[in-house]
Amino acid sequence: MNIGRGMKAGWQTRCLGEVCEIIMGQSPDGDSYNVTGEGTPLINGPVEFSHGPFGRTIRSKFTTQPTKLCKENDLILCVRGSTTGRMNIAGFDACIGRGVAAIRAKQCQHWINYFIRSKRDDIHALGTGSTFPNVSGAILDGLKVPVPPLPEQQRIVGILDEAFDAIATAKANAEKNLQNARALFESHLQAVFTQRGDGWAEKPLASLCDPMRAITYGVIKLGGEVLDGVPCLRTSNVRWLRIDTEGIKRIAPSLSAEFARTVLRGGEVLVNVRGTLGGVAVTTPEMVGWNISREVAVVPVEPSSVNPEFLTYWIGAGVSQDWLGGVKKGAAYVGINIEDLRLLPVKVPEPAKQLDVVRHLNSLRNETLCLESNYRQKLEGLEALKKSLLRQAFNGEL
Repeated sequence: MNIGRGMKAGWQTRCLGEVCEIIMGQSPDGDSYNVTGEGTPLINGPVEFSHGPFGRTIRSKFTTQPTKLCKENDLILCVRGSTTGRMNIAGFDACIGRGVAAIRAKQCQHWINYFIRSKRDDIHALGTGSTFPNVSGAILDGLKVPVPPLPEQQRIVGILDEAFDAIATAKANAEKNLQNARALFESHLQAVFTQRGDGWAEKPLASLCDPMRAITYGVIKLGGEVLDGVPCLRTSNVRWLRIDTEGIKRIAPSLSAEFARTVLRGGEVLVNVRGTLGGVAVTTPEMVGWNISREVAVVPVEPSSVNPEFLTYWIGAGVSQDWLGGVKKGAAYVGINIEDLRLLPVKVPEPAKQLDVVRHLNSLRNETLCLESNYRQKLEGLEALKKSLLRQAFNGEL
């Protein structure tokens, strides 16, 4: 990570430990923790972070036996586990636990903050240990930092502050537009099913299914991953109006055969009924022979009774989501009973009207997806711009 090669005149390459005080956290005795405000605030990881990087830490835990201490405005860096490399600014004097380190610059704190931010991925990669990465104080101490004269540090920090503020504003606008795009489609979807005309017959969901197949859930225990096994859709795959096959689990063919009732034939509607609710989507011909997990219900639609895409939009609309929310059970692990799902009221027009509704909503959804894609690309571009600015800053190009 030595970036001294090609260094501008007057710039030096120093070790982080030379230009900063690095305080590695030490967790207090567990019996000293409390959430009632007794003693010293404790920063032990991202749970005490506000939105960042460069948000401010928040008070969520306290300790009556403080160990290692940080000061307000120190950079707080996660150094253990999957969150290694995440950072925030100390919003107050506090005790720091084993999961974090405090980095306090001897001169320009903002220069060091931006430098550590530019090296986040590198710091994460430097963690030792296969199952629980850990970045030691010695590793942090040895990081090579480009150090220009103090006035130059302050000048570049000023440029970065102004640029990152503008990027943050642009990012907030893009995120708001992304939310608005989906909200607009949801409002159209809701309007279609609440402002319908005459001739829509209300029926329970079960009556719209293949009489030879029941609405039911899938494989109870999936077992380990099986190479070339049967793809099995879980709640993480069944999203709102789409199926995401990334990270799909494959199970033993013999296990899938035990749950032949939920082996997919294509054209079924899938509904999440455990854990993360709200997911509903139609299966495609490419999914024939796949299966589903216990957390997902298969609705074997009878096409002569209802169009599968129409039914998916109906279940995904607010009118149905509100109804399902009213029958869900449980607190820590919520779910919808199959018996309740079978009773879900569905208002169905004649087939030609169903097709009209599907065409209309498909058109609106495609427009929405296009907008969402544009906004996501803009967000990705803003993240790339931040990385580019940091690279330029520490290569002496600003």
